[in-house]
Amino acid sequence: MRTKQRFAFTAVAAAVLLGLGGCSGMSAQDRNTAVGAGVGAVGGAVLTGGSAVGTVGGAAVGGVIGHEVKH
Repeated sequence: MRTKQRFAFTAVAAAVLLGLGGCSGMSAQDRNTAVGAGVGAVGGAVLTGGSAVGTVGGAAVGGVIGHEVKH
C-alpha cells in the first residue's frame, strides 16, 4: 500500500510540473487557477493517503482558491 501512495504522489507531482509548462500563454488568473488546482490535488492526496476523492476534492478547492487570488 505504501508503494501505491508513493506512486500516486509522484504521478500527481509530475502532472503538475508538466501542466505548468503550458502556462506561458495564460492570463494571470488562469495560471493561479491551474497552480491552485495542482497544489490542491497534491495536498488532498497527501492528507487523505492517496485517496482519489481526496485528490479530486483538493484540486477543486485549490482551483477555486487560485481563481480568487488577485495579484
